[in-house]
Amino acid sequence: MNLVEQQSLTPRQIVAELDKYIVGQNEAKKSVSIALRNRWRRLNSEPGIREEIIPNNILMIGPTGVGKTEIARRLAKLAGAPFIKVEASKFTEVGYVGRDVESMIRDLTDIALNMVKMEMQERVKGKARKIAEEKILDILIPPVKKKPQRNTNPHSSATSGEVGFKADQATDEELNERTRERFREKLKNGDLEDREIEIEVASSKTPTMQLFGPQGMEEMGFNLQDMLGNLAKGQKKSKRTVPISEAREIITEQEAEKLIDHEEAKQEALERVQNQGIVFIDEIDKVAQDSSSGKGGGGQDVSRQGVQRDLLPIIEGSAVSTKHGIVKTDHILFIGSGAFHVSKPSDLIPELQGRLPIRVELDSLTEKDFYDILTKPKNALTKQYQAMLKTEGVTVNFADEAIEEIAKIAAQVNEQVENIGARRLHTILSSLLEELLFAVPDDIGSGKVDIDKAYVNKQLNTLVTDKDLSHYIL
Repeated sequence: MNLVEQQSLTPRQIVAELDKYIVGQNEAKKSVSIALRNRWRRLNSEPGIREEIIPNNILMIGPTGVGKTEIARRLAKLAGAPFIKVEASKFTEVGYVGRDVESMIRDLTDIALNMVKMEMQERVKGKARKIAEEKILDILIPPVKKKPQRNTNPHSSATSGEVGFKADQATDEELNERTRERFREKLKNGDLEDREIEIEVASSKTPTMQLFGPQGMEEMGFNLQDMLGNLAKGQKKSKRTVPISEAREIITEQEAEKLIDHEEAKQEALERVQNQGIVFIDEIDKVAQDSSSGKGGGGQDVSRQGVQRDLLPIIEGSAVSTKHGIVKTDHILFIGSGAFHVSKPSDLIPELQGRLPIRVELDSLTEKDFYDILTKPKNALTKQYQAMLKTEGVTVNFADEAIEEIAKIAAQVNEQVENIGARRLHTILSSLLEELLFAVPDDIGSGKVDIDKAYVNKQLNTLVTDKDLSHYIL
């Protein structure tokens, strides 16, 4: 699916794509699909109104393990736009040691620049590959420098297969060119892929420095990195001996990097961030102050409220200075997400609540949801284990009644111990298949293994009935 197709997906098509990996949560899927489609609608609207259309930011509320982060991950692939997922708990208020909230926009800009550069390199890859072929040919058969020709035969030619060519009468340049032509054919036919050659590659070791401190210090760290990086440019190149198949890829990448317009890439990246950028702020409930605690604000709570206050101008729209230029955040889509077990959405400061107007509540998972999670998605856990054991020559089949029993146990343990959503399936399947995974390939070299209801009960019965053991294992 190319970029144009991704950007023009309708809300219904976006939901259909999300359905391939995420079970249920239709309201959340509907909200993010509308928000994603609205980006396309704004970009295709009349220029006079385009700047006035602001995104409706979303706040997703729901217990852990119900698909909030998974929706963000899949949305990133569908968006075809700069996307970053950050955790609110990692940020600190300006003045405290740590990362300030503006760093998320700087990181998003870096992601956009890499995305644009990759697209530009893809466009010039054909030209870069031809240059790479010539460079490999130069290493294999170095060209002979042309000398002033005296009485050369005007009928002689460097083309292979010419009638009447006499090697004893040919010049060094003609012989060299004929040899190069033969090797060029061999390169095209893939006859020399395993031959090793020595190539020069740019050293990847560059000075790095990261500064934490008050606002602006982090950006100063970036400027120092650029300065030190520029000093090191062009000074160190290392030599590597690699097969021609690998050398072709390395040289093609180096040549593609030279062919693209870096300034144009930078401007395109800034444009994309400002018009199509998406920021997913996870664990936003961790920076909310619990109103039910009754304690006066102090210590950690001060920093939490400070992070919320710092988020306000970013989400509403402000200019953030990055090493690539100024980024305006007015049209960046922000999606907040949190479990809100301890705190409530109303514990966020009112201004921040107002900047996340679309609220979506995700449902807790039921026994039927667990069954669907184990059978429907393309990346279902049962399919993952089947794929892994297939590499050992073992075919695993899960009976329908076995999957129903696993779903029932997952729902039961979540209810009795702690509700961790779909993550419970990881622990249960790991315990269920532990003996099998250990026995392959030493005791079970190959063959077919059927997982039925009796096997599930035998493996998991003790853990489920013993609540104390469940607390530690499940």
